[in-house]
Amino acid sequence: MHLFFIDESGTIVAENKKHSKYFVIGGVIIPEIHWHDIYRKLRELKKQYGVTSEIKWRFFSPNNKDNDNGMSNLTFEERDEFRQKLYELITSYKSIKIISTITDIEEAYKLPYVNDRDDLYWYSYKQTVERFQYYLQDLSRNSGAEFNGLVIIDNRLSCDDNRLRNLHHNLLVVDKENYSKFKNLIEGLFIAPSHLSVGIQLADIVAGAIFRKVEKDDSKYYEQIKKSIRNRDGNIFGYGIVQFPKKI
Repeated sequence: MHLFFIDESGTIVAENKKHSKYFVIGGVIIPEIHWHDIYRKLRELKKQYGVTSEIKWRFFSPNNKDNDNGMSNLTFEERDEFRQKLYELITSYKSIKIISTITDIEEAYKLPYVNDRDDLYWYSYKQTVERFQYYLQDLSRNSGAEFNGLVIIDNRLSCDDNRLRNLHHNLLVVDKENYSKFKNLIEGLFIAPSHLSVGIQLADIVAGAIFRKVEKDDSKYYEQIKKSIRNRDGNIFGYGIVQFPKKI
């Protein structure tokens, strides 16, 4: 069983309002046989650095003063070192893979079927989960054994969660021509609060690293996770990194 943890970075608002240029969904695939080991190592890292809160990308900023930031005791250098250790934890396992969708918000709003922020989020999410399904198909084909997976995502507003849960369910049961078949996904969408999920916290800092690269042209953190991005023959685009709308 493979667990696919998803989080996001960037801000989606109405088409005519100010927003970031890009919206990023970042996902981390963790085989269930490694979950306990990662959980233990993450706890040890947090104890080593005296981190008392969940891990969030924004907490690493030296300007972040949130009351729930459990990294406030760390210097900028210590926060950066801690983040690097987290990326090393992810990339130390060959079987842990990263899949992400990078959405150009302005270009997405030009599509006839993207009319609001919910549509934009959904089609970004759908692209991401499709690549997870393809990854499971590849594993199954190459090994001769069936590999299945679960999708776990950070909770949001209850109305947003319910809509996404229903749309995700429709992916599993749809039987239409030109639609991907999600036969390797088990059950529906699992929604969990990030502070209770190791995988979602790791997905958060993965999404942050990719967002930082495309939005700010800063590849420092992206380079630390690059080798774990799903690829085929070294090509990550269309496999581990999805551009939405698709670039010509």
